[in-house]
Amino acid sequence: MADQEQALEQQHLDGIMRQLGEADKRLSQEIERTKAEEKNLNQNFFSDFSINLSNDAEAIETAASIQQQQQMLDERGNAWRQSTQLLATVRRLTVNPYFARIDFQEGQEKPETIYIGLGSFTDARGKFLIYDWRAPISSIYYDGGLGQVTYQTPDGPQTVDVALKRQFVIKDGQIQTMFDTTETIGDQMLLEVLGEKSDTQMKSIVTTIQREQNQIIRDTSADLLFVQGAAGSGKTSAVLQRVAYLLYRYRGNLTSSQVIMFSPNQLFSDYIGNVLPELGEQNMVQFTYYQYVTRRVPNIEVQNLFAQFEQRLTPAAKKVARLKGSLAFFAATKAYAATLEQGGMKFRDIKFQGRVFFSKRRIAEIFYSYNENYHLGNRLSATKERLINALNHRVDAEMRADWVQEAVEGLSDERIRELQSNGPAEFKDSDAEYKFFAKKIVMDAFKQIQTAIVRNHFLNVRGQYVAFLKNAPVDLAAFGLTQAEWDEQAAIFLEQFRDRQLTMADATPYLYLYDLMTGRHGERNMRYVFIDEIQDYTPFQLAYLKTSFPKAKFTLLGDLNQAIFTKSDSHTLIQDVGKLFDPDKTRVVQLTQSYRSTRQVTEFTKAILRSGQQIEAFNRQGPLPVVYLRDTEPALVSAMLEQIHIDDLAKQTTAVIAKTLEGATQVYEELRAAGVPVTLIQSENQRLAAGVIVVPSYLAKGLEFDAVILWQANAANFHEEDERELLYTIASRAMHRLTIFATPDLSPLLADIPAALYEKK
Repeated sequence: MADQEQALEQQHLDGIMRQLGEADKRLSQEIERTKAEEKNLNQNFFSDFSINLSNDAEAIETAASIQQQQQMLDERGNAWRQSTQLLATVRRLTVNPYFARIDFQEGQEKPETIYIGLGSFTDARGKFLIYDWRAPISSIYYDGGLGQVTYQTPDGPQTVDVALKRQFVIKDGQIQTMFDTTETIGDQMLLEVLGEKSDTQMKSIVTTIQREQNQIIRDTSADLLFVQGAAGSGKTSAVLQRVAYLLYRYRGNLTSSQVIMFSPNQLFSDYIGNVLPELGEQNMVQFTYYQYVTRRVPNIEVQNLFAQFEQRLTPAAKKVARLKGSLAFFAATKAYAATLEQGGMKFRDIKFQGRVFFSKRRIAEIFYSYNENYHLGNRLSATKERLINALNHRVDAEMRADWVQEAVEGLSDERIRELQSNGPAEFKDSDAEYKFFAKKIVMDAFKQIQTAIVRNHFLNVRGQYVAFLKNAPVDLAAFGLTQAEWDEQAAIFLEQFRDRQLTMADATPYLYLYDLMTGRHGERNMRYVFIDEIQDYTPFQLAYLKTSFPKAKFTLLGDLNQAIFTKSDSHTLIQDVGKLFDPDKTRVVQLTQSYRSTRQVTEFTKAILRSGQQIEAFNRQGPLPVVYLRDTEPALVSAMLEQIHIDDLAKQTTAVIAKTLEGATQVYEELRAAGVPVTLIQSENQRLAAGVIVVPSYLAKGLEFDAVILWQANAANFHEEDERELLYTIASRAMHRLTIFATPDLSPLLADIPAALYEKK
């Protein structure tokens, strides 16, 4: 019976493949024809009518003819774009036409059968043969089992009776396997997909979206969607599919340029770069938070990911960093900026050719000459306007300066021709000639002053930030700090700041103060903001991003057990973020099922954590994690080479993850010396490569590998309690196999893991 069913399904698939082939041929011909017509129209644009401007009537007729020709050109262009998009969908579906079938009945209507794929496809009469996975009706597949299922439509909720749910794995136009299931996505289907090998680029997994992930994807009501999920729970996949869904749902009103995603590092941005194009959408705007900050802080070196991870902070420095990352400090920055409306704004002289052109005292007088109704941004605009006017009035006076006379006398023939190109052919007398060229030279030279005014170079932002810190604007005792500790840390900061260096803890408050001083209102065209690995952000950074994108809805996702930079502070993050958004428009989704790793790896990584987090292992079997303890490093390297050989035989790609870049570089050299083809990932700007890779822990965020070697998990590297999350993050990158190497002893953070969860060698 099952064979007969599969034969019938294969027959249906053959018909779809035939129609896709015909559509490919038809659309390719349409594109060629449209291109030829457009080219012909362009070539004969003016020969199809005569231009006659002899009187008003003829001119109107000529204009109408031009407009008609242009309209025809636009129509051809639109037809070409539409056909090209359709052809791209057809070709995507040819590789994998659909992955699910649902049979259902709506009320007393006759039963219907639909097939679901990566895009929509209709026959020549417009009948749907395949439905896009994002279409309202497709949510039946993701949101329930058999029987009564309610799904959302543009006209409100609709209830149907589902009789059959069938899942397919199709390759090269042939059904490899198919399952009937009562669940959302059957375990067999998940096992098929999750058992695949890892790749250097993330794949879209719309075939295996779970019910809770579907809620994340299709949510359109929340202003804040907070997704807390265990490692490997499909957070990032669900969120990328959410982007694809929103672009589909609001087609015509939302473009990919109005969606921004903050990734943990550039390496991860490249890793996920293929997912949206695979789903037929353009990639959204992507930044790391470091990139976003540094593009707005010129001429200052901001602490990068490597420096941030490798720095060793004193207890006092840790407390100060915590204070500077708090919502209390965010409020203090805003309050301090408000005081600048009365006084205290710091300015710089605007200089020209080594002399003071507009003094900071004069700029301050202009700035504070406006009444209290003028807030900082308005005052600044009015001040700039006054300075530009004053600059224009000083052109005539400057024309009499010695340097101008010398410049006019030294003009080359070529420069004279250049300056005179828009001027009079002849001059009344030599005085008029001098005035013309002098004015041109002065106005040209004054452009640098104009630029300084327009770009706010007369604001002393660095001095203002230092003045703000000297105020000690927050209740220090609440953060366990004394005034002496604060002053000492402020002095260290000032020393680094003089060298134009800024820690990540100070970069955001510095930017926020600048925005408040200049009245910047953020990027108001951005509609959706996605922030991945939220546990490594401070509340201040998140509050700043909310002010930077005031019209956007936010989706935040992360795993509070993987806080590498914010450590224990990450666990209060949900409460802090909750204060920034309307509670009625906030939705928190918890993903507890981990799909990435085998049950054995998941149970081991879960045991690393202390606080009994809800993490459910998916029932995919594999070998137990293995711990290698050796007395010497050469013996440990020898054992690692054996393990890499085992991984290679199983056709599994291996990632060796060391705690630091120094540790990663050292093990890379040892592997190279042993003749292993290996790639060292030492910068977030690199691409993942096939074969064995070595990577420091802070660059492994969000990535996954077939086999992971956790290198030197010894007491020297991992002994502090707040490094527990880091160990968990490294270990949870493994999909199929986890091996831990240490010499001479194992980290005490791993001492409590039950012996039954791993093998010792």
